[in-house]
Amino acid sequence: MVERAGPVGGRRSAAARRAAGQSTRDRILDVALDLFIKDGFDRTSLREISEKLGFSKAAIYYHFAGKEDILMALHMRLHEIGQRAVDELRDLTPGAESWATLLGELIGEMLANRRIFVMHDRNRSAFEALHRRKHAGMHQELNDELRRVIGDPDLTPRDRVRMACAVGAVFTTLVVYGDLLHDIPSAELEDLMGATIGDLLGVPARIARPRRAVRRPGSPGRTAPVSRSPGGPVRREDPPVR
Repeated sequence: MVERAGPVGGRRSAAARRAAGQSTRDRILDVALDLFIKDGFDRTSLREISEKLGFSKAAIYYHFAGKEDILMALHMRLHEIGQRAVDELRDLTPGAESWATLLGELIGEMLANRRIFVMHDRNRSAFEALHRRKHAGMHQELNDELRRVIGDPDLTPRDRVRMACAVGAVFTTLVVYGDLLHDIPSAELEDLMGATIGDLLGVPARIARPRRAVRRPGSPGRTAPVSRSPGGPVRREDPPVR
């Protein structure tokens, strides 16, 4: 089977031309993400996704069995972030500075995938059903690792409480209240959160803000925050959500 069916109407859409360098699978996910945020998962059809991409549904079925598989693939982008955090926590030397650096990197990656959190918030019923059927236990590993660190009796009560507060600040801000902060640019929010984590852990704010600025393609003079995991890809900031 070929990877992509012929373009609708004999022409590729503007979105398809702009994304020529992306893999077809990633392009499907990016367009689906936009539609799931704008119209909702239930109201978005595979036909709408394929039309936005500029080719027929056959190309989508080459990569995904259906719309639920697309939703799961988007959700798994967040699991990849969580898995990296778990792996780093296991090898981390306990201490306020190392925790601040790790949480700063986590904030950067979460903000680079900010639109997926918005999609979660706007499609909660779809994700609840997906969790029950597909992977109810997959969130447990990160939670278990955080509980191990925060519950370590070898650490001082002061450090354990500070770590618990810092972790709570990261996830509450971005997961619970992230949609309310959509008007704050990601670069600014990353700096504000880094400073807050530094305050909570009692370390210089710069330690919790390991962001590196890169020029955004096609936008001279603008920069976007980048989070770089060891050996991992560069992850750029998503566009603002409105």
